[in-house]
Amino acid sequence: MVNPRVTSAESVILILVRAVTYATLFIGFVLVFVPARILATAGVHAPDEIGAAQAAGVVVTASGAVVALSCVLTFAFVGKGTPAPFDPPRRLVIRGPYRLVRNPMYLGAGISLAGAAIFFESWILAGYALLFFIITHAFVRLYEEPTLRRTFGKDYEAYCSRVGRWLPRGIVGR
Repeated sequence: MVNPRVTSAESVILILVRAVTYATLFIGFVLVFVPARILATAGVHAPDEIGAAQAAGVVVTASGAVVALSCVLTFAFVGKGTPAPFDPPRRLVIRGPYRLVRNPMYLGAGISLAGAAIFFESWILAGYALLFFIITHAFVRLYEEPTLRRTFGKDYEAYCSRVGRWLPRGIVGR
């Protein structure tokens, strides 16, 4: 039930606070805490010198972070919800980065992990990034897509026919 005393601006602020909170918890755990534990366990330390790999890693990581952050903001402002499965957007989000691919937030997170692997020149962190993509793909196929089909019906089906799951349609054909 909507509280009539909450203004539209207050509603947007509350959604944005929830979205940023959930995204921060996800990012903090999956993209910072776990990789740090992996690196520490493997004995990988920050490079003594900043070279080409580190510069490339920073660019790749920042690119992924920008994509993921733009997704969080799009979910809040367009979808009126958050990235959390228990507090999803109220509207089907097909704008912003979602015009190009259906799962840009996961792509952004995975790209950030890949950038960290490049920065640290760590094969074990690259393996974690690959595992992230595999688990994410399974989650998308087994939970997210069926849920979106039930929630948004024909609108979601039409969106799926226009926009690729992981790559823009022009790259993979169709």
